[in-house]
Amino acid sequence: MTDLPLVLRHEQSSDNHAIERLHERAFGPGRFARTAYRLREGIAPIQSLCFIAQVGTMLVGSIRLNAIKAAGAPALILGPLTVEPAFSDRGIGSRLMEMAINQAREDGHKLIFLVGDLPYYSRFGFKMVQPARLTMPGPVDPQRFLVLELVDGAMVDLSGALIGDAGA
Repeated sequence: MTDLPLVLRHEQSSDNHAIERLHERAFGPGRFARTAYRLREGIAPIQSLCFIAQVGTMLVGSIRLNAIKAAGAPALILGPLTVEPAFSDRGIGSRLMEMAINQAREDGHKLIFLVGDLPYYSRFGFKMVQPARLTMPGPVDPQRFLVLELVDGAMVDLSGALIGDAGA
């Protein structure tokens, strides 16, 4: 964990500009072409599932979750999880992940999907999605297509496409 004077809280609309600048620094302009970004495009994140980390007045981390449909079933897509590069490896991302997962579980959500590194996300319970079982709206490395079941067995009967859920 971190020894920084870290404040973790729900994201507010006044944080949007700082979050977008953080995403730009961390991911660059290529982020708009990524499959996970395209899945979230045009869909507002779920405010109760968006958190930020601050050191003083500086925003150093952010996590957002969006509503999607997984083969017609309600689900979430995580992303992005972003930590200011100068503050990486201090436990900030882990703390944001834990907050978002706990809140999603408390709110009654069943599944969280993401595209990311299994060695990092497996510590939170994420596993690879069975190959060819679910599809994203663009190319994705199957080894980076991950899911966390917040409710045991939530993936059992799912097969089909992930699509954005603008109606959530």
